[in-house]
Formats: sequence, C-alpha cells, structure tokens
Amino acid sequence: MAELGTRLGEYEDAQFILEKCKQLNPGYIPARYDLVDVLSKRFHYARALSEAEEVLTSEPDNLQFRMLRANLLLQIGETETALAEYKTIQRQDETNTRVSLTLGHAYKTLGRIDDAVNAYRHAYRLKRDFGDAYWSLANLKTYRFTDDELVAMATEEAKATTETDDRIHLCFALGKAHEDRADHASAFACYARGNHLRQSILGYQPDSVTYEVDHQIEHCSQSLFSAKLGSGCAAEDPIFIVGLPRAGSTLLEQILASHSQVEGTTELPDIMAIASRLNGRQAAEEEDRYPANLMELTPAELSGLGESYMASTMVHRREGKTRFIDKMPNNFRHIGLIHLILPNARIIDARRDPMDCGFSVFRQLFAQGQDFSYGLGHIGRYYRDYVRLMDHWDTVLPGRVLRVQHEDVIDDLEAQVRRILQHCGLPFEQACVDFHQTRRAIRTPSSEQVRRPINRDGAGVWKNFEPWLAPLKNALAGQDGP
Repeated sequence: MAELGTRLGEYEDAQFILEKCKQLNPGYIPARYDLVDVLSKRFHYARALSEAEEVLTSEPDNLQFRMLRANLLLQIGETETALAEYKTIQRQDETNTRVSLTLGHAYKTLGRIDDAVNAYRHAYRLKRDFGDAYWSLANLKTYRFTDDELVAMATEEAKATTETDDRIHLCFALGKAHEDRADHASAFACYARGNHLRQSILGYQPDSVTYEVDHQIEHCSQSLFSAKLGSGCAAEDPIFIVGLPRAGSTLLEQILASHSQVEGTTELPDIMAIASRLNGRQAAEEEDRYPANLMELTPAELSGLGESYMASTMVHRREGKTRFIDKMPNNFRHIGLIHLILPNARIIDARRDPMDCGFSVFRQLFAQGQDFSYGLGHIGRYYRDYVRLMDHWDTVLPGRVLRVQHEDVIDDLEAQVRRILQHCGLPFEQACVDFHQTRRAIRTPSSEQVRRPINRDGAGVWKNFEPWLAPLKNALAGQDGP
C-alpha cells in the first residue's frame, strides 16, 4: 500500500502506512528504507536523516544504506561529510556509476572542479551510454568536450539500445559541445531533440500555470492583505530570491552570501510544501482550496505557518548567521503567502532579458520542478504569466519586492549591491562586490559562473540561435504555441 501511495505521489499516506509498519515490526528494514525515501520526498530532511542513521546502524556494511545517508547529508549541506562517505563507498564498489556521479556532484558543489571532472569521466567509462555523466560535465558550464568525447556521445545517442533518459541527457550534452564549437545549427538540433523527448514524458499543460496565476491574482487582493495586517511570524531571517531559472538568481545569492550576516542555503521547497498543505487532498474535479482559503486563516494560524517554515528550514542553516537565503525561483507564485506568514522577510525578484532568459532555460536540463522549460512556446507563455503575477504583487504589495535586473548588475555592480543590501536592511560590505572570492558550497548549475568576476558571457547568446527561436518570440508577444 505504501509503495502504491508513493507511485501515486500520495506521500502523506505512504508515510503514515510506513510508520505503522515500523511500529508493528521495527526489524523490517525494507519498510524503514522506504520511510526514509518518503520523508525526503516530503522535505522532512532532519527526520529522514535520523531514520537513515537508524537503518544504517542495523547493517553498517550495507553500501545502499550508506549511500542513502550520504545523499541526505549532501541534501542538507553537509557536503564535506557526504564527500567522505561517497569516497568510502567508491573504494568498496568501484564499478558503481551512481556513486561516481554523485561524488562528482559533491566535488562540484565544493568548487573542486578537476576532481568533479575526473569523477564524471570515471562514471561514463564504466557505462559508455551514461548520459547523466556527460550532461554533468556539460552542466559545469566551463567544461569543453574533447573531439573523442563528442564522437562517443553522438555514437551512443544514435544507438537504438540507448535508454530514453540517457538519450535526453546525451542530447543536452551534445548541444553544449556543438555550441562551444560555434556549430549553432547542430547545437540547436540536439537541444530541440532533447527537449522534445523530455516534454513527451512530462506532458506539461501550460493552462494549469495560467489558471494558478489567475487564482493568485483573484484571491490575493488588497483586501486580503489589509484584513490580515499584523499577522504572521515576526522573524526577519529569510531573504527570498524568486523569478525564473537562469535569470541571475545564483549571482544574487552569491553576492548576499558573501555578507558576514547572511548564509546561502539552496532552493528550499518549504514554501511550496506549505502551499500544498493548505491546498490539501482533493479529487480531480475539485477546485483548489488555496489561495482562496488564505482569508479564512486566523492570525495564530498564519503565525504558526511562519514558525513552521522557520523550523523546517533550520536543518539547512549550518553557519549560525542571523539571515539566510531561500533561492527557490518558483516561490514567485506564492509571494502573497510569504507576506502573510513572514511579513518581515525580504523578497528579491531576479529579472533577466526575456530572450536571454528563455533560451538559457531551453538549453538547461533540470533535475525536476521546471516542467515548462522543454518547449520554446511554453517558456514564453510561462514568462508572460510570471511577469503578470509580479505586476500584481507590485500593485497590491507596493515596495514589498525589490526587482533586480541582471543586466543592471553587470553594468554597475557596486550600485546594485548597495541597493540590494539596503533593501535587506544590511550594511554595505566590500566582500559582496568581490563575491567571486567567496568560498562556499553552491548547488546550482551556475556554480562555476559565479566563482568568476562579473562578466557578459551569457548576454545575447540567443542571437546565435535566432533563426530557430520564432516560437519563443511569438509566445513572449502573446501568440501561444508549443
């Protein structure tokens, strides 16, 4: 029953059943293992880690259990500890491709790029069609494939026996390899093929996002915020950076995390988890309860939700600093909720030229959560919905969100740094201007780009692909298509 619940995404039910399994038979390890997985899927990382420790204690030499624990450590920012564990596992199982891949991810997070490259290369040598290993090299952004690697990727991608997931990863990696060689036609063909395969699996429905934005605009009104004035948790700790992926949010995070009072965490799922809880369980034909039910919440309930957010994010705060960053881009869809439960939190909208941002999204293969990104027309429509909702927040919550244009940061870094720090109530520190000198773990695709001084490398890249970008241009102009 728990396995069925997990497959259907009913994680709350699955957790309840697995906890009952543990109660009835604490020695039944498969159920305990699955409980860790479900807790992780529900973003209960502290509890998941505790359960994983118990499972590992039962079988200390079980490499699968050690891998489970190491993955959780990496998830909560204990990167050095996770790295040591991956290395131990690899020494005992040198042919495990997944261990080599994840070891590379840990090295990348720490900025140890040569080690990451070696780990990824080791992974694809173990499995020649291991698309994720090639894509991980491409996703370093600074890596350049050799001619032999390009031939190997093209050969594996063309084989009928290559699994779809590997083929998708290989297509995106090939796109990057061809783009680095200025073969833009071949690069776009590979990106397009990878995106088409990914979209055919996901079946993204753009109407669902438009519907959600419509409901946020309808229910998160000036009257709602006036009625709830003074509610919420008073904590000033969080700084939310929202927007679209590939819009420069990692750069803003690196700038802020270079401040002595601010800790960078990662893209935290906690606000979206709260929104999901407010929506509750519903039948397919039922209307969403959230955000309409925000008006029904009492001041005590709103404060409780804010306090719940503060408690659940604590596992990611390792440095004891007074402020921390939540860089989940999709939180732009929940700014009304954030305002109600955390009225003193700061919110920054990372904005970038729509063509630059849109095409950069199209070139990126995301691990999860950005289903709109695999069609040029879908990207353009999503961008329009995003701007429409941000305009609404500016109307009903004037001055609440600071918009930071990526191009302005490139043109006048210090002025924008001062503006950002002022919005966050932080004193100016030169380290924020010298952000590229800050050494910290970074778990997003732009990690290596923000470890370099400010530059224009990503500006105007879309122009090299302009002959194929009409669907994006049309969608941004209001003409929808796939």
